[in-house]
Amino acid sequence: MPLFMSLRSALCGFLFMFVVVAPLAQAAAPDGYVGEAPVASQADGERAQALKTALSNVIVAQTGNSGALERPDVAKAIAQADRYVLRYSYRRNPDAAADSGVPALTLVAQFDSAAVDALLQRLGLTAADTHATATETSSGVMVWIDGIHNAGDYVRVMGYLARSNLVRDAQPIQANANGIRVRLSLTGGLAHFLDTVGLEHTLAVSNTPAPGERVDATLALVQ
Repeated sequence: MPLFMSLRSALCGFLFMFVVVAPLAQAAAPDGYVGEAPVASQADGERAQALKTALSNVIVAQTGNSGALERPDVAKAIAQADRYVLRYSYRRNPDAAADSGVPALTLVAQFDSAAVDALLQRLGLTAADTHATATETSSGVMVWIDGIHNAGDYVRVMGYLARSNLVRDAQPIQANANGIRVRLSLTGGLAHFLDTVGLEHTLAVSNTPAPGERVDATLALVQ
C-alpha cells in the first residue's frame, strides 16, 4: 500500500507539473511578425521565394521604409528569410481557378520578432519610423497596384515609388495573389502622379476593378 500511494503521488505530481508547465511554455513562446505571400504550390522552391516576399512585407510594415528593400544589405538579409521563421502555414485562395491566374495558396509565415528587431537595428532601420509614416500618409491617396506575383515584382514596384520625386511615402496596406493596396503621400496631387506614371512606363493606369475597399486609382506593373 505505501508503494502504491507513493506511485500515485508521483504520478499526480507529474500530471500537475505537466498541466502547469505546458501553458507556461506556450506563454513563453516568442512573439512573431506575420507576413504573407501568394504561391501556386507547397514546393520547396516556391516556399523559399515566398518567405522572402513575406519578410519584405514585414520589414516595410515595421519600418515604414519601402525604399530600404533596394539596399544591398537589406536584400542580403531578405535572401536569408528562412533564418527568421518560427512557423508557416498555407491558406487556400477562394478566387483561385484553373484559368484565373490567381495562385492557389497563400503562405502565411510567422517570423521571430526579437530576431527581426535585432536585424532592423543592425541595418539602421527602426520600428519607430512606422508611427511617423502613419501620420504623414494619413491624408494621402489609396491605390491598388496589380500584377505583383513574386518578391521581384514587389521590390521593383516599391523601389520605383521610393525613387519618385512625387511620392513622399508609400505604405503597403494589403496584398493578395495579384497585387497590393498602397497608401501614398503625394506632392503634387493624384492627377499629376498618374500623368507621370504614364510617361515612365514602370506602372500603367488600369481599368481593372480593385478588390475590397474603394481606391483612388488602379495601376498595373508593366512587365
